[in-house]
Amino acid sequence: MPATIAGSNRTQFVPAPPIRAMDHPPTGHVPPSSSLPPPPLQPPSRRRRWVGALVTVAVLAALVGGSYYLVKRPAETAGGLGMGPRGPGGAGGPGGPPGGAGAFGMVTVGHAAVARAQIPVTLDALGTVTPTATVTLKPQVGGVLTEVLFTEGQTVRKGQLLARIDPRPYEQALMQARGTRMRDEAQLQAARVTLARYRTLLGQDSIARQDVDTQAALVQQLEGTVTSDKAAEGAAAVNLEFTRITAPLSGRIGLRTVDPGNMVAAGSATGIAVITQMNPIDVQFAVPQDRIPEVQEQVRGARPLAVAAMDRTRSAVLDQGSFSTLDNVVDTTTGTVKAKARFANGDGKLFPNQFVNVRMTLRTLDALVVPVTAVRTGPQGPYVYVIGADRTVAMRRVKRGEATVDVVAVTEGLQAGELVVTEGGDRLSEGSRVRLQGEVPAAGPRGPGGGRRHGQGAAAPGTGASAPANPSAAAPAPLPARPGASGPQPPAATAPPPSGQPPSAQPESAGLPTAEQRSRMLESVKDDPEKLAQRKQFLEALDRGDPEALARWQNLQQRRRPGS
Repeated sequence: MPATIAGSNRTQFVPAPPIRAMDHPPTGHVPPSSSLPPPPLQPPSRRRRWVGALVTVAVLAALVGGSYYLVKRPAETAGGLGMGPRGPGGAGGPGGPPGGAGAFGMVTVGHAAVARAQIPVTLDALGTVTPTATVTLKPQVGGVLTEVLFTEGQTVRKGQLLARIDPRPYEQALMQARGTRMRDEAQLQAARVTLARYRTLLGQDSIARQDVDTQAALVQQLEGTVTSDKAAEGAAAVNLEFTRITAPLSGRIGLRTVDPGNMVAAGSATGIAVITQMNPIDVQFAVPQDRIPEVQEQVRGARPLAVAAMDRTRSAVLDQGSFSTLDNVVDTTTGTVKAKARFANGDGKLFPNQFVNVRMTLRTLDALVVPVTAVRTGPQGPYVYVIGADRTVAMRRVKRGEATVDVVAVTEGLQAGELVVTEGGDRLSEGSRVRLQGEVPAAGPRGPGGGRRHGQGAAAPGTGASAPANPSAAAPAPLPARPGASGPQPPAATAPPPSGQPPSAQPESAGLPTAEQRSRMLESVKDDPEKLAQRKQFLEALDRGDPEALARWQNLQQRRRPGS
C-alpha cells in the first residue's frame, strides 16, 4: 500500500503486516465470552434512584418512630408487666385498657396528704460561741512557783486554790511591818502619858505652854507613824495572800504555761493558765438589717425568742437558749447587726470560739403544708401532682409560703386532705395512672370477649373458653418473655384473697399458701435458724401483698404443676 511521506513528492510503498488465521475466524464461529471485552457500565436510571431514596427514608423514619415510642411511651406500659394478648378483651382491644397497661405497669409513687400544721418562721445564721467571762491567772507577786494544784482541762470553782508561790519572803516582810507598828505604838503611848502630865502642870501654872504644845505635836506625829505602820503591815499581809493563787470564777481551766519550780514575775503576760466560764455561755451571730424591725417587734413582747444552736450539718441540736440583745450599730461592710443569745450549756456541748448554726424562731403560722419534695418548679412556676380517687394525677399550680427543711406552706392551690406525689414525679405527666406505695395490684374487670384488664390474660376468640367466676381463682397470666431469656418466666402477681376468707382456706391458685403449706415450709427448715427466719419473712411479705413475693410464690407453684 503506498504511503506519502510529508515534505516529499515521492510515494513510498510500505509493506502491510501479514494476516494471521486467528485474526479472521471462519464465518459462523462465535469467540468465547472470556475473549470478549466487558460491556460498558450503564448509569442507574432516575426511577431506581428514587426507589432507593424512598426505602432509605422509610427505614430512617421507622427507626426514629421506634425510638420515640420507646422513650415517650406511657409509663403504664414501660415495664411490660401485666399485658394481656391483643384482641377482644385484651390490651388494645375492646374492653381492654388503652395501650394494654396493666396494674403492674403503673408508676409506683410516694404520696403525702395535705395537712394543716403550725409552721415556724425562723431566721438562720452562722454564729460563734463566746464565753461570758475569760480570766488569765497572772501572779500578783514574784517568786518561785512551788505548787500547782489543778489539772489541765479541769472544771474549777470560784475561790478554789490553784497554785502557790513560796511565801517565806512575804511572811518575813509581814513580821517586820508588824514589829515596826508595835514599836511606834509604844512610843505613841508614852507620848500621850507625857502630854497628860504636861497639861496637869500647865493647870497649876508650873510649866510653860510651849512645852505642852510641843508634846501635843509629838503625839500627833507618832499617831501618823503608827497609821503608816498599819498600812505597811496590811500590804505585807496582802502580798502574803497573793502567794496563794485562787480561781476568780467558776469555769474550765486551760493548759498550764508554767511548771512548778520556775520563777514567776508579778503581772507576767502569759500567766499561769486561762479560765473560761462555760455555764452559761453566749452565741454571737449576725442578723440582716432587713429583719431588724421584725426582731425588735418580737423582743418587745413578753415571750422570749427561742434560739437553737445546731452542729455544722444542721442534723443535731446542741442546745436550746433564748435571745439576749442586739448591737447598737449596723455593720456597713456586711449590712448586718450583731446579736447575742444565751444558752445554759448544761451538757457542755458548746465550746468557746466554736462555729455553730443558729436558728431563731420568730413566730409560728397556721397553714396547709406539704413535704418539700412534693413541690416542683416548671416554666409557669411551682406546681404539684394531685392524686385523684381513680389514681390519676393532675398537675396543679400552687403558691408557696414559708418553708422549713422538711415541709413548705402552700397558700393557694390545695385543700386539706388531698393526696400529692412526693416521689416518682419525674416519670409522670398530666393524666398518668399511678399506684401508691404499699398497695397490692388487684385483678381488673373483664371486658367483652373474656379479656381481663390490668394484666389478666384473655381467652382467644373462637375457643369458647370462659373466665372463672372468681377472679382471684383465675390462673395468672405469664409475663412477656425477656429478650434472650430461656425457660419459664415468673408469672404476674395475683390479687389478694377476698375479704372475710382466711388465708388457710384459699386454694393454691389464689396466690397465697395454705396453712398446710406454711407448716411444711417452716417444718423443713426448723433446724436452720437463718433459713427459718427467711421463710418467715417471705410469708409475711406474702400476707402484706408484696408483688415481688407473690410473683416468686406463683413461679414456685407453676414449676410444681404437672407438665410444667
